Amino acid sequence: MKKENEKNIRKLTKLGGKSIGLTIPIELVRELGWKEKQKVVVKRVHGGVMIKDWKK
Repeated sequence: MKKENEKNIRKLTKLGGKSIGLTIPIELVRELGWKEKQKVVVKRVHGGVMIKDWKK
């Protein structure tokens, strides 16, 4: 079991030649109502990245 202060610490994982993966907590995914294989938009913002639902 992770300690409470380590719960949101994640590691980046190499997925192939040019891709890096990051797991996010399942509680957060459920809270947002996201599903498996759902499209999302990843955008660089000042100080980090923003991930949001993809809209047509």
